[in-house]
Amino acid sequence: MMAAPSRPYDVLLVEDDPADAMLIEDALLERGGARRLTHVADGVAALEHLRDPENARPDLIVLDLNMPRMNGREFLSVLKHDESLRAIPVVVLTTSAAPDDVAGAYQRHANAYVTKPVNLDDFIRAVQSIDTFYLDTATKLPRE
Repeated sequence: MMAAPSRPYDVLLVEDDPADAMLIEDALLERGGARRLTHVADGVAALEHLRDPENARPDLIVLDLNMPRMNGREFLSVLKHDESLRAIPVVVLTTSAAPDDVAGAYQRHANAYVTKPVNLDDFIRAVQSIDTFYLDTATKLPRE
């Protein structure tokens, strides 16, 4: 495992299912490393969080597609059309493997698309592999 980053790694989790949110948080904590996770339940709450100047800009957004109020597709469109937010990497983590959902996410400029595995161990490994790539491998945007 690589050395912990010099500052906490901020992750915004946009997920309406409390059980999935808890599994994702547990998978990230199990892996270790300096990380702050903020959880919101839909796209409206995510945009409110992102646009609040008191909140740190996340290094990564993990996004579900199927949510109330503003779903992940709508959120992704708004986010990637907002000049001040569009550079934040977004990984879609959802139950849908439908080709239209995959294509739609990439057309809306998602950085990656991961289908939630049904098996618990596979689910945890998928979340940890996303985390490993963005925490240990990818170069983060400098803080503004």
